[in-house]
Amino acid sequence: MSDLILDVQNLQLHFSQRRGIFGRERAVVRAVDNVSFQLRAGETLGLVGESGCGKSSLGKAILNLHRPTNGRVIYQGKDIAGLTDRAMREYRRSLQIIFQDPFESLNSRHTVSAILEEPLLIHGIGDRDSRRKRVDALLDMVGLPSSASSKYPHEFSGGQRQRIGIARAIALKPTVLICDEAVSALDVSVQAQILNLLLDIQRELHLSMLFISHDLGVVRHMSDRIAVMYLGQIVEIGDAQAIYQQARHPYTQGLLAAIPKIGHTPEETSQIGGDIPSPMAPPSGCRFHTRCAYAQEKCKAEVPSLTAKDDRHFTACHFWEELIHSA
Repeated sequence: MSDLILDVQNLQLHFSQRRGIFGRERAVVRAVDNVSFQLRAGETLGLVGESGCGKSSLGKAILNLHRPTNGRVIYQGKDIAGLTDRAMREYRRSLQIIFQDPFESLNSRHTVSAILEEPLLIHGIGDRDSRRKRVDALLDMVGLPSSASSKYPHEFSGGQRQRIGIARAIALKPTVLICDEAVSALDVSVQAQILNLLLDIQRELHLSMLFISHDLGVVRHMSDRIAVMYLGQIVEIGDAQAIYQQARHPYTQGLLAAIPKIGHTPEETSQIGGDIPSPMAPPSGCRFHTRCAYAQEKCKAEVPSLTAKDDRHFTACHFWEELIHSA
């Protein structure tokens, strides 16, 4: 379809790690393991899962900040997976990221003006006057006064620093924006402001967004579709409303049940027990079977594929239909 912006196909990101006495033993961390999804123009795809499931690694692999081990990342018809830094430069204008920590991601030695002007200089955009006007326009878009341009990151609050990070990410007018836990380090009241700002900017620039978060409430507010990730793999993906109204995978059901409710603690509602297995030694078959209350022998032996009856809601579970019908 013509509105397809990003097509991720069987993407893998494996890290080699030494362990054991004197580091002689090599182990492979399967951070991202055969992940596929599509992102369309103006759409927000929420990516959720517990810490350590590979969400951030996936976002960075898409941008070649981590070089993928295998798979394809098709951006507007061109495979950009594994390109060299030089070859990726022309795509950096279109593919941008907002990092989790706004303080760590901003150069503390540079003024806001220098931070926002840097991507314009790197890509040879405009002259000095036009770049200064662009900096003022960016500050206005994210709700900061033009006087902020002469200040340094440490002079701002966390929410204001994240506004600067957003301004830097949109400086080159990208088409795809990856938000990597972009509000998790902020107070709840500030989170709401930043989320609404992102929605306004998305509408104004017609951005496509991959919104990475462990907070299902935030993802619901932001997303058109949701992908649920567990131990390097997507286990469920579909329209946001369908995921929240009738989650099919036991892992998704457990995440939804763990959302705090008035009068209940998360421990009273959560259906997920145990710890996440190591990505260096993922379980055989369905990777969730070691924590799943409904696991059977087939789950331990066979890897479930993402399947759907309606072509819009895909689930990687051998018995999701039986679970839905018995609910």
